[in-house]
Parts: sequence; structure tokens; C-alpha cells
Amino acid sequence: MKQLVLVVEDDDMIRDLIKIYLEKEGYEVVIATDGEEAKQQFTKHSPCLVILDLMLPKISGEEVCTWIRDQERNEVSIIMVSAKTSSDQKITGLRMGADDYVTKPFSPNELVARIEAVLRRGGQFCQKISHQGLVIKPRKGEVSLNGEMISLTKYEFNLLYHFMENPNVVLSREQLVKQIHPHDETDILDRTIDAHIKKLREKIEDEPKRPKRIVTIRGMGYQFVQ
Repeated sequence: MKQLVLVVEDDDMIRDLIKIYLEKEGYEVVIATDGEEAKQQFTKHSPCLVILDLMLPKISGEEVCTWIRDQERNEVSIIMVSAKTSSDQKITGLRMGADDYVTKPFSPNELVARIEAVLRRGGQFCQKISHQGLVIKPRKGEVSLNGEMISLTKYEFNLLYHFMENPNVVLSREQLVKQIHPHDETDILDRTIDAHIKKLREKIEDEPKRPKRIVTIRGMGYQFVQ
């Protein structure tokens, strides 16, 4: 699953350029053009990293940074981007909770390198998987949809995690049985998996009877569509 980056930038040309370069490097990108939209997109998508311009309409980048740290503390990385170049301004940004500070103008390749470095410094890549507002945090055992927490059973959670780790891959019922019942799969019937998936769809699909996330591949199994 791709790492998801939120780009918060009100300059169309800079925002589009960053998006192009990040997608070229294999990141999934969502964008926001002002501080208010940044908070909405952050809540909906729960990104791994935020590229945050400081001079934003409606709500300043500094306020957004503080808000993000109040929401998730150190679970998301933040790279501030600004035309403010003084040492004092950089120090202030870092003390507010930014992991790095990049001054404009900058090279897109340098920004990509800084993103990679920031994620490495955290000792890991993002410990969450997200797609179109659906977010799973394996270590915490949490799942949210558009910012709202969802309660899943152990089996539903394991199924969803396995699906999201293998997007666009058709998984047979036998493979799914081994994922959620590794020690007694011989006693599990296909309809048991079907029942778990039906319940899971009821919690994560807009229309469970017409699923768009977890789809049935007739005669083969199921697929998480990215």
C-alpha cells in the first residue's frame, strides 16, 4: 500500500509540481489549499506525512501544525515549507513540532529526499494504511472511516488488514482462512469467511450490497480495490 502524503499549499503551481513528483515516486497524494481544508483532509485521510506551507488562507500553517500535534502527537511527520528563511523562523517551526523545514524556492527532488529522510528518522515507515478515508493502524488495533472510529471484531480486523496490505490482489477463501484461523483452517467453512466479509462490508462500505472496496471475484475469491 502506498504511503499517503497530505500537501497543504495555496500556490497552484507549487502544489501541482509537488503532487506530480510525489506520485512519480510512488506516494499517494491528497491536497488542501488552505488551513481549514487541511484539517478536514487530515481528519478524513490520516496521512503518514504532511507537507505544510506556513502562509495559508483562513488558518495559518503554524496553527495547523499545532492542531495536528494535538491530534496525533508524533504519529505523523510534518515538513514545513515557507519563504521565511531566517534561522529564528526555522527554529520556531521546528519547536512547534515540525520534523523538517524547507525554504522556498526548493528542488522537488530535494523535497522527496527530505521526505524519505524524515520517515527513516522515525525508525519506520508509516504505521498505518489508508485509502479513500479508510484508515487502519495495525499496532493500535484501530480502524477509522472518514475520521470516525469503527469497531471491528478480531477476525474482521485481521481480514481488513490482510486486504489492505494486498490491494488489487485476488485472495481465495483458503488464503483468507489461513489469515484469520491459522491453526484450525481445516475446520472452517467457506461460508464462515463469507459471513465475516458480509459483516465487514456493512461497516466500511457505503452500500454493502454494492461494495466498492471489497469486491467478489466470482469463482476466485475477494479483492480489495484501490
